Amino acid sequence: MALELLIRRMEQRDVPAVAQIERQLFSQPWSAQAFQESLREDTLFLTAWSGAKLAGYCGMYCYPGEGEITNVAVAPAFQNQGTGRRMLESLLAQARQRGIRRIFLEVRVSNANAIRLYQKLGFQNCGIRRNLYEFPREDGMVMVIG
Repeated sequence: MALELLIRRMEQRDVPAVAQIERQLFSQPWSAQAFQESLREDTLFLTAWSGAKLAGYCGMYCYPGEGEITNVAVAPAFQNQGTGRRMLESLLAQARQRGIRRIFLEVRVSNANAIRLYQKLGFQNCGIRRNLYEFPREDGMVMVIG
């Protein structure tokens, strides 16, 4: 049975829970303030909820015809249950509705699960950025769809 999720636009009131997951998962997490500021710009940030629990979030900066996915995170208790895929499918659909056809993202080269998911969604490797990440230092794969 599939996990029941409500996927909706991120709101200011979601930021504390989002920032908490961000701190759990990333060595260089965005601050709560960074998320609050991003919501005031031309962005599309989504949250996924299982009841009252935040299962994950994703977001992208929007430009004319293009987007850049900046965040994709699934809380540990909701990983490997299709949460990331469902959030990204929703994000991509909403981007298309806004006329965004080409979308980029960066991912650690060691993050095989994420790379597999992005490939299933149609993203393709378009290059490597050397030493993009720190803590630990690692290359980033640039992927694109559209």
